[in-house]
Amino acid sequence: MSKQNDQLSPYNMADLGSALPGAAALSAEDRAGLVNALKNKLQHLAGQHSDVLESLSTKVKKRVVVLQEIQSQHDELEAKFFEERAALEAKYQKLYDPLYTKRYEIVNGIVEVDSVENEEASEKTPRDDTDNNEEKGVPDFWLTAMKTNEVLSGEIYERDEEALKYLRDIKWCRIDNPKGFKLEFFFDPNPYFKNSVLTKTYHMIDDDEPILERAIGTDIEWYPGKSLTQKVLKKKPKKGSKNAKPITKTEDCESFFNFFSPPQVPEDDEDIDEETAEQLQNLMEQDYDIGSTIRDKIIPHAVSWFTGEAVQGDEFEDMDEEDDEDGDEDGDDDEEEEEEDEDDEDDEDDEEEERGKSRKKCQHHPVTLLMVMESGTHQSRR
Repeated sequence: MSKQNDQLSPYNMADLGSALPGAAALSAEDRAGLVNALKNKLQHLAGQHSDVLESLSTKVKKRVVVLQEIQSQHDELEAKFFEERAALEAKYQKLYDPLYTKRYEIVNGIVEVDSVENEEASEKTPRDDTDNNEEKGVPDFWLTAMKTNEVLSGEIYERDEEALKYLRDIKWCRIDNPKGFKLEFFFDPNPYFKNSVLTKTYHMIDDDEPILERAIGTDIEWYPGKSLTQKVLKKKPKKGSKNAKPITKTEDCESFFNFFSPPQVPEDDEDIDEETAEQLQNLMEQDYDIGSTIRDKIIPHAVSWFTGEAVQGDEFEDMDEEDDEDGDEDGDDDEEEEEEDEDDEDDEDDEEEERGKSRKKCQHHPVTLLMVMESGTHQSRR
């Protein structure tokens, strides 16, 4: 064995499976596949690293060894950073909670706020006390906040809006075993489903550079004929048919509530090809982007999304990303190609309009989907 392989010896590959974050959520067979894939990758990198060092002169090799020691010190500090950051996030999450409670009470009309200063108009015009019985809290607060966000607006359909008006609150929390986070949607009693709380849980292999293992949603208990994720189609029987009753067919349809039925990696995935894996990856990325948007943007800044103030800041972020991408393009040499691209984009826009909804591509929360294949572990490319 080479010296490089000796350096790898402290990493006991037999114990690596139990040391992996989230490994407890994997079966023994899947964990073994993951370990083997990592082992092969480490051995491959070790071979490359050994070749590089052997090609260096003695003096340069000594300098590289010192650089490796510096890198080790950096990695130790980085590990402490992640640990302290997690503790800091937990500390401030507790400080946020009382504010979220106050927001909940105001939005749902549990408490009334004091009069706003400088209400000259209201002082001149006597208030009608009957209005107090008609409108409590802030109607359609969460529905409006989510519809204002570009990622979520493409997921909320007209048929969903009445049900989402019953949404009282949205919360999130971290989970540790396995790692990840959970979203909770609290609803008033409504004519659509029995559940008072709908949840969505994301199980992650790594929080810092997200590797999504799977997502789990609530089974919604729809009242008869009230499902928003399915539509009933009635077809007239053919002429001369003995059965005079219309033929009834149920089909799945677009709905925000499909968010609680996330795409799943099939257990028997030996027949999954690269194209199918890419499609599944895109679906999982879109699902994760929705969940992360609700966690990172909607919940902490809900009133800013309700009023529309948050949109401007979000647009500036998108403009910065577009400027970075456009900075590498040369528009003077490819005018004809650009015209063709515009024609293609117009055709795509027409198709989007026919479908009635446009979906925003996942840009803010890239995530890798972990897919355990028969030949080992496959992490589909972003």
